[in-house]
Amino acid sequence: MFTWLSGPGAAFRQPLPGSTNYLSAYDPAGRLIRATQKTRPKGPESEDDIEIDTETPSPEKNTQGEKPIPKETLDDLMPFPMNRQFRSEPVLSEELKDEIFRQWKEEGKTVRRISADMQVEMRRVGAVLRLKSVEEEWKNQGKPLATPYARSILSMLPVTRYAPQVPITAHESINDLPVHTSTLRQVFHPVSESRRFTRTDAGRVFDPTLLPADERIPHPELIDAYRDIGKSPEDRAVAQQQREKKEADIKEAKRRIWAEEEERRVTKVETERWEFRFRDVSVEDAGRDGRGRNGVGARYGMPHEDRKKGIVKIPRRVE
Repeated sequence: MFTWLSGPGAAFRQPLPGSTNYLSAYDPAGRLIRATQKTRPKGPESEDDIEIDTETPSPEKNTQGEKPIPKETLDDLMPFPMNRQFRSEPVLSEELKDEIFRQWKEEGKTVRRISADMQVEMRRVGAVLRLKSVEEEWKNQGKPLATPYARSILSMLPVTRYAPQVPITAHESINDLPVHTSTLRQVFHPVSESRRFTRTDAGRVFDPTLLPADERIPHPELIDAYRDIGKSPEDRAVAQQQREKKEADIKEAKRRIWAEEEERRVTKVETERWEFRFRDVSVEDAGRDGRGRNGVGARYGMPHEDRKKGIVKIPRRVE
């Protein structure tokens, strides 16, 4: 162990600045593979195109001197040498997370719009917004943050960075189609050659309620944006605004209908001091296991107020 630490393992005492430092990136002699290989810019594709530099490079010379360290390849992103199938995936940089939070808070963009613009999956955008909200709340309360620790971790991981004047780098695929359980079976459906069989018809073969792929993907609006490529930038901007306004109107209409439905389900009884509200419930709302989210009462996970700590149980004022 000490022989390895003083020999090939000496390269791992200090992490490479701005780069990963995994075992798979080094040869048995402790030399960084991608720093010792030089590829000629032009010439025939042969074994002579790669020259091996026998000099052992130092991280300081390659990161700050004349010979910068090349960017990691897929072979350099394997932290476990015995598991050749696992590769370390990039994480979001602090600049990118701050920009996502800024667009949501200051510009009022939706999660779907931010996901499409920043090329980050919607669930990850939602997680960033929640964590940044907690971080902002902690700052307002004066709580300390583990900023040095986060900075150190990000310096050793592959990171998707953000710069205002640089084109957006896609962090991940944002429009992957989830596999529906109804499509896991094989179906032989005869169709006439004269019939126009679309993806909508194919979905109904598997399940009558299965929507086509164009409507089940996370970002169906990107299809309309792709169809507008031939238009002028002004027309594309107007069309995008119209689609966003239509989506916002539909969401507001659904919210209003839901609020009105909830209001109709409640029976209000006015008294001199209180307004009692009654709602019809059923024991079946708790589900088969008795822990359903629609169940009410202490037996379904909702304790009575009298059993909670810190609840004032005496009158605080007389009317």
